Amino acid sequence: MPYFAEALDVDQVPSAVTLRQRLDTHAAALMAPIIEASIAFLQRIAAPITPLANGLVALDADVTPLNNAKTKKEGVSRTYKGDDGFAPMAAYLGQEGYCLEWELRAGSQHCQKDTPALLERVLTRARRLTALPLLLRLDSGNDALDNIATVIAHNEAHPDAAPVHYLIKWNPRQESPTQWLTYAEEYGDWSTPRPGKRVALFEVRDTRFLDGYEYPLRRVMRVIECTIDKHGQHLLIPDIEIEGWWSSLEFDEETIIALYADHATSEQFHSEFKTDLDIERLPSGKFATNALVLACAAFAYNILRWIGQTGLLGPDAPPRHPAKRRRLRTVMQELMYVAARLIVTGRRLKLAFGYGCRIVPVFRRLYAQLAGP
Repeated sequence: MPYFAEALDVDQVPSAVTLRQRLDTHAAALMAPIIEASIAFLQRIAAPITPLANGLVALDADVTPLNNAKTKKEGVSRTYKGDDGFAPMAAYLGQEGYCLEWELRAGSQHCQKDTPALLERVLTRARRLTALPLLLRLDSGNDALDNIATVIAHNEAHPDAAPVHYLIKWNPRQESPTQWLTYAEEYGDWSTPRPGKRVALFEVRDTRFLDGYEYPLRRVMRVIECTIDKHGQHLLIPDIEIEGWWSSLEFDEETIIALYADHATSEQFHSEFKTDLDIERLPSGKFATNALVLACAAFAYNILRWIGQTGLLGPDAPPRHPAKRRRLRTVMQELMYVAARLIVTGRRLKLAFGYGCRIVPVFRRLYAQLAGP
């Protein structure tokens, strides 16, 4: 269309076949510029990044499988969900969930492999976008001292910047629930939320060693003993559940657990990539090309996220229920899928929206902000 060619300053658009060939040829070379453009965009427009109630900005990193079953694409293998596909790791910043990176990984790759290097990159990018202290949250698959050492090394390399804290789910591995129950009986703070269910909260101080360095650590623990299930059925053998969280924060146990529970919000961001942007089944048979597609998707995601935060949460936005953010599907429905008439007059192109179109004020405001110096 003439409007998009003029607006995007594009003279020629290659065919699908030519575009695929160019992506295959230059995928590795284009990765870094695309990722840098995404971060530079957020930095240039001063994207609003909302911290948690305690003033920390959440930095959530997690692996999510992409189902690419019945294909022979490079890197497709069995994921932890039992399907054939990829297992990329994503990192999201703030309550808005801006994407700092989507790293494509083979489906069978363990989630901890290459994670310290990923954390180094996303921590550096997060510093460019906010001066507030960060809270890195990882699940139990990334319970490794290497990740904690990466955070500590980053803080030491940036002594004048706000610190980065970590909150990592503990992986009990071969730990005995019965032994932890015995420990909790002596040191835990017990409560009874319902008949037949007891919950103990306590902390454990530990020291670990890595590459000749000593790391004093704090782990918040929760032990749950159930003698009656939620349906009122008495159990012959008590059900014992143990959970733990490594953290550099000195908040009380309940606060630490609540902070980690909010980590589940990143699943919503995964869902928006897979459904709203439709990138579950990647298009190419080449791994490098699919990695570039994910990087481009992250760029588009950040643009749409900013449009939603800036355009659909203001006073002139179309009426909707109150929310911290609008999902990408809503952004596209409200601001993208809108009919307009293209008018060519005085050697200029104009978009004429229908009378009373409710998104015109939003469109003008966003356009002026993006076109500004």
